[in-house]
Amino acid sequence: MEKCQGCNYYQNGKCGTSTCIVEEGNPLNKIKHVIGIMSGKGGVGKSTVTALLANALKKNGNQVGILDGDITGPSIAKIFGIKGPVLNSENGVIPAETENKVKIMSMNLLLPKESDPVIWRGPVVAGVINQFWNDVIWGELDYLLIDLPPGTGDVALTVMQSIPVDGIIMVTSPQSLVHMIVKKGIKMTQKMDKKILGVIENMSYVQPPGYPEPYYLFGKGKTEEVVKQLGLEFLGGFPIEKEMVELADQGAIHKYDNQLFKQLADKVETTIK
Repeated sequence: MEKCQGCNYYQNGKCGTSTCIVEEGNPLNKIKHVIGIMSGKGGVGKSTVTALLANALKKNGNQVGILDGDITGPSIAKIFGIKGPVLNSENGVIPAETENKVKIMSMNLLLPKESDPVIWRGPVVAGVINQFWNDVIWGELDYLLIDLPPGTGDVALTVMQSIPVDGIIMVTSPQSLVHMIVKKGIKMTQKMDKKILGVIENMSYVQPPGYPEPYYLFGKGKTEEVVKQLGLEFLGGFPIEKEMVELADQGAIHKYDNQLFKQLADKVETTIK
């Protein structure tokens, strides 16, 4: 019950909701903070943001892992250039490690071929998320980032109900349509009584070589204005950069360096403590 005492539903020594089914996880694991990276819509670069935040947190001296929650469309292993199969031990599954020592668990590390589809119904997919939490030996981590699939479906619900998430980072892009859909994710997170650490506008602009000003490919976004109206923190606008795209395609996302993600990592560390 100690975990429930900070919950809005906890009153007079009792839990007032049936949604609280937080699982303890593997007893071999000591994970200080769990952060979900979420978007109501696909295609906004959520997995890239997860990877780059993990890299920046690692550079700050933290032990970091990524749980790839996008079971049917996993990409984390690919952009880090790691392949399965992962190893099993008598105590659980041993996650893969990237070149910069970020621990990774992704569905692609379990498939015979990374291009093989996962054709499962929602409850089975949600069950895999719990297995990644309970059966993987993450060891000691300062931060476990969970890359959630788009939308507000089974996986997002499972993560918020079953895993002790400390906060959610929402990712959007500049278009007004995306803002509308992201609001759905924000409202879901608030209904599940989870803290929103802030909102990122990804793909904000491009910076052409030799061009003095940013070029707003999708028009200058109003994310910051929308976020402030919702009473949330705007965590910044992040550019599309050719180098980052090329490194992700090469499976070398850990080699990309951008000061903006260093600032994001610093802000997350300050906020989460």
